[in-house]
Amino acid sequence: MDENNSGTCPVDRGLMRVGDRWSILILRDIERGLTRYDQMRTSLGIAPNILSRRLAALTDAGLIEKRRYSQRPPRDEYLLTEAGRDFLPILAAIGAWGRKYNGKGALTRQIDVETGEPVRPVVIDANTGAPLGTRPLRFEYPD
Repeated sequence: MDENNSGTCPVDRGLMRVGDRWSILILRDIERGLTRYDQMRTSLGIAPNILSRRLAALTDAGLIEKRRYSQRPPRDEYLLTEAGRDFLPILAAIGAWGRKYNGKGALTRQIDVETGEPVRPVVIDANTGAPLGTRPLRFEYPD
């Protein structure tokens, strides 16, 4: 991927790396411990050719890495890289947004193991501690 083709917008550049709905769901499954091809295929109900392409794209984008866990027969699993792990808070925020605005029916929840409480993600500005969306912002564009 050529980041220069994404202009100056970091949202566009981020989406270029993460990809589409299937790619985000693959990252979700890997985070949940479903690291093997067959596990993901069963969980997602995805066609094999689409899963293979998305795994290759996520590997090329540096979000996951392939690790061989069996030599005979050759079998690989997929693990999150640092960039993939850094995407997890975004994934949690997408889930919270989906629960709030399309939360009909029974939905899975993330539970904090220590408190037993459901996780309620919020994105904050590390400089001020203020939740994003609560303070006016301006965008600075490069020259």
